[in-house]
Amino acid sequence: MGTGVLVKTCLLGALALVCIGAAQADENPCEPSDISPIDYQQALCMSFFFYEAQRSGKLPENNRVSWRGDSALDDGSDVGHDLTGGYYDAGDLVKYGFPMSFTITMLAWGLIDFSDGYSKAGQTDYALEAIKWGTDYFIKCYTSTNEFWGQVGTGAIDHALWNRPENMTEERPSFKIDAENPGSELAAETAAALAASYILYKDTDADSADQMLAVAQELYEFADNFRGIYDDVITDAADSYHSWSGYGDELVWAGLWLYRATENETYLTRAKGHWDEFNFQYSAAFQFSWDDKTAGVYALFWLLEGSQTYLDHLNTYLDYLQNTAPYTPEGLVFLSSWGSNRHAANVAFLALWAAKQGVDTAQNSQWGQEQMDQLLGANSRYNMTFVVGFGDKYPERPHHRASSCPDPPEACNFGWAYTQPGPNPHVLYGGLVGGPDENGDYEDDRSNYEQNEVACDYNAAYSGALAALVELS
Repeated sequence: MGTGVLVKTCLLGALALVCIGAAQADENPCEPSDISPIDYQQALCMSFFFYEAQRSGKLPENNRVSWRGDSALDDGSDVGHDLTGGYYDAGDLVKYGFPMSFTITMLAWGLIDFSDGYSKAGQTDYALEAIKWGTDYFIKCYTSTNEFWGQVGTGAIDHALWNRPENMTEERPSFKIDAENPGSELAAETAAALAASYILYKDTDADSADQMLAVAQELYEFADNFRGIYDDVITDAADSYHSWSGYGDELVWAGLWLYRATENETYLTRAKGHWDEFNFQYSAAFQFSWDDKTAGVYALFWLLEGSQTYLDHLNTYLDYLQNTAPYTPEGLVFLSSWGSNRHAANVAFLALWAAKQGVDTAQNSQWGQEQMDQLLGANSRYNMTFVVGFGDKYPERPHHRASSCPDPPEACNFGWAYTQPGPNPHVLYGGLVGGPDENGDYEDDRSNYEQNEVACDYNAAYSGALAALVELS
């Protein structure tokens, strides 16, 4: 394990820890580039270090996070399946399949359409590894036709505890969807993730790619033929990742990604059928997120089918964001109090993607860059970045169990690691924290999880947007 903390006093008894001094000593894994004034290449590099810090299971030898080790090696033992691997969702240690699959879809989309930015930043291989860490897990979770394991661990248990993932002893039950208990959002989003990933791997690793595509196709059929709200089945997910928008957007989304992967017109036809069935018309959907893919559907439909209808919807949505949506006083588009930075990064990605496709290029690229620059330090109120470890001033107390726990392991307990006022002992390089409220207020406080939680989906479209900015620079 790493040497990320200097504990200057003592352990009092078996459990109590009194710490009067802690220093962050982890090394920055990402060299600065010559980009100025904001180093998008370094930020992109750090984002994939963050994903390594979120890995669950048996870690590879090349894992760069010195303070992480193997963890949750018994996942799935309660149901007789190997469900090790994948990603811990956020600052907690649950593996939520629905946002995890959206994460992989968005990482893949960014690498597909901003590949030059990834190459220029030297991050292509890291991105591919991050994506495959997710797809390998999804394939493990698909244990039978119309059976998919969508969650390991529970928020009810996990959120009451605070410890390193390597030292977990709590129960981690596994939850599935199947034909009798379907979950269309989960199955369809995972199909989208695997289809998008297939595009990246088909020319370099045909065996893995073929497996991704085969599972994607079967999960799409499962999602469409056996319909149901996933968190009606995996009820523990409802408190954290309830499907507010329903599953219609995921069915369209998955059909479009399968069409992009295969060029099989059947998938495009079915996506159009879902569009009509669920009455997709323009509405000022305030998010593009793990829950609601509507704005992404506009973009993909126009890219793949070319109809002006879809482009009009996309343009109207971008116009809403740029001219009507609420903003913080500093100019960050504000779409939700929970993870405000994540929502800004998601729509910045859409704007930068549209700009690259020739849609109002000057306006969309400028607006998308301005939103990303807010996250990376170009904000007048705090003059800080919202990315851990990036820049001269950044959040030091992210709501994140592993990075908050010092060495030695026995020093980690809720009474110290969660509540101590100093910086986290380990630097969670690259983690995008939740962000400010609508008034622009932000507090670097570990216990303020709304503003300081990090999550895999926070960094997903954000990574693609960074690659877009590297291309532009």
